Formats: sequence, C-alpha cells, structure tokens
Amino acid sequence: MIRTVDHKPIHPPGHPAGHRYDPIPRPEGCGRIALVLQGGGALGAYQSGVYQALHEAGLEPDWVSGVSIGAINAALIAGNPPDRRLAAVCEFWDRVTDRTIWPYTPDGDIFRQTRNTVSALTTALFGQPGLFKPHKINPWFLPAGNKDATSFYDNSLMRETLEELVDFEILNSGPVHFSVGTVNVVTGNFHFFDNRREEIRVEHILASGALPPAFPMVQIGTDYFWDGGIVSNTPLSHLLAQDDDRNSLVFQVDLFSARGALPRTMADVLGRHKDILYSSRTRQVTDSFARLQRWKNRCYDALMKVPEGDLTEEDRALRDKLAVLPRATILQMIYQQKSYEGNARDYEFSPDSMHEHWKNGHEDTVRSLKRKDWLAMPPKHVGVVTHDVHRDNEGR
Repeated sequence: MIRTVDHKPIHPPGHPAGHRYDPIPRPEGCGRIALVLQGGGALGAYQSGVYQALHEAGLEPDWVSGVSIGAINAALIAGNPPDRRLAAVCEFWDRVTDRTIWPYTPDGDIFRQTRNTVSALTTALFGQPGLFKPHKINPWFLPAGNKDATSFYDNSLMRETLEELVDFEILNSGPVHFSVGTVNVVTGNFHFFDNRREEIRVEHILASGALPPAFPMVQIGTDYFWDGGIVSNTPLSHLLAQDDDRNSLVFQVDLFSARGALPRTMADVLGRHKDILYSSRTRQVTDSFARLQRWKNRCYDALMKVPEGDLTEEDRALRDKLAVLPRATILQMIYQQKSYEGNARDYEFSPDSMHEHWKNGHEDTVRSLKRKDWLAMPPKHVGVVTHDVHRDNEGR
C-alpha cells in the first residue's frame, strides 16, 4: 500500500513540482522514449531533477532502466501512475535526506566542503534514514556463513521504503517497460531483470543496489546478485540490444564523468578513480551499435541485388527485417561535480546537497529540451547519434 504524500514535496527553487509547461511533442518517427539511469548513490537526486523536467514537458518515458540508485528512481517512476510519479520520487528523496547535520551553512566552498565531509561521515557511521543502518556487530568478527558476515550495513529500511512507495502491480502490468542491471555473484556475469520477461519484486531492486561490501548480496531464485555497477554502471547496451524496429529517443543520465581534471591530492585521486570506474562507456557502446547497423545496411543492399527467384524464404524474411532498422537519438546528461564535493559525494545525503543535485538535473534537462534539433531521429544511414548538453558543439 502506497502512503499518500501529505506534505509539500521537494523541488528545485522557482520550479513548482508538477507544474507543466508547453508540452513537447514526440519527435516524428520516435516509437519509444527511454530514460536510462546510472548508479551513483546520493547523486541520484540529479536524475530526479531530470525526470521532473521531462514530466513538466509531457515526455513521460515508455521505458525506464537503471542500475543501483538508478534502479530505485526507475522503480519509483514505473511503479506509479503518471499523476503520482513525481510525488513518489519527491517523497523518496525527502525521506532519505531527512536528517539535518548543519542547520545553516555559511557561504563559501570551505564551509560546504566541511558540511559535506561531516554529512558523509555521519552516513558511514550511522547509516541513512529510509535506506540502511549499520549491523550491530562488525562483520569482521562474525563467523563464515553468518547472514551479516558479508556486508557492513542492513538494507531492510530500503526494502520498507520501496514497498511503501512502489506499486509492484503497476510496475509489472503497467505500460512502462522496466529493467534493472545486476551481476551474478558466482558467475560474475552481468544480468538484466526485465518486466517483459519476468515478474519484478522488491528483491530485484535491492539486488541492483547491493554494492559490496556495504550491502548484502540478494538471493533471487537459486542465485545471488550484487549491484550491476560492478560490471557496467549504465544500462544503455540493454536498450540498444533490443531486437525490434522501434526508434528511440533516449535520455541517458550519468552521475560520474569519464572526463576530469588531473588529480593534485590524494582526495582528488580517490575521486577521479571513482569517476573512471563508474563512468559510462557511451562512445564504445554507440560505436558498436553504429558499426552493426552499417553491416546490416550492407547486408540489406546485397540482398536487394539478388533476383527474387534466387532468394529463400529465410532470405526474404531477413531482407524485410533489415529494411526497417531501429535508430536512436541519445541525449546524455552528465552530472558535473562541484569543486567542494569530495570523493564521498555518492554517500553524502545532506538535504542541501540533494537540492543542489536535483536543481542541476532539472536545469540541464530544460537546457537540452530547448535544442529541438537534438530530439530528431537520426537518418537511416547513421543509426545512432549522441548529444551532450555540456559539450554542445562536439560530435560524439
């Protein structure tokens, strides 16, 4: 049962939650709007700002896919009716940041940095409301096989929050295609759970967010799973691998940037290492997709040159399928780290930081949506094109 939100939900200053601007029509030839959400803990509020802007523009996604915190945001969207989605996302972030460390932060980066450091340390020591809490006994002192011996935190609070804010009946039977990325603990293989193939339960969301050694592995069937970000932190490849003919407008929301400044301190090194480890390999994924599309087009051209009488039924079926190859336009929004944010920014859950992240996501998306040319489907011979709000003039 989902609790009704009885207080004003959080939102970026100056942008009332749920306010709708002039709707943006679905681009011509677009058969699917997809929202692809990377993992990144507390930085996930940025993704919520992105969704708010899409909601205001009337661009509700047909597909949401996520890893870790992205899986949670995706579940909040897919597991609620359209008029309830933004309120559910707001309630989640309001709840999990409901702890004030500093009642007031003076202006200046040094004060923000101190606030963030204290907030992250508090989370590490005491857990976070609505998400997790430390085990009573340090796992190092527990015998092998004990249920708490393989993680530092108990995530039962996260289970309760998800069960309260996500309607799994809507998530499984509703119109939104939903998928989450995990990794099998034993085989090490990346695995997607998809509501078009199986019934999604709260365990699937918990598994996608079970980043070791913080959180325990989650049993699903006879297998055990961890956070998919260990293998791939962005589920774009799952979307592009769909064997259909639907053109996609993809909003890919990344929380770690592959590009960054040269480290100058040990804190910089730790932060840069985390960025590189969890950043998207979007260029690699899209290049592979485009290369495959080119070979498919060549195959189609070759089949068109073969006389009809020389083609088998299988050849004709392949030719017809290759005649309508899917295309994808990807708008990639990458959270830009602030100078005062440290390497613990992904578990720094202060309300002030959450509001900053949310506002940044909203503004970046509004800026992207102003570029109407970015929303168009690419030409058939191109297959896929990527735009980045932070690098307007770069071909990606």
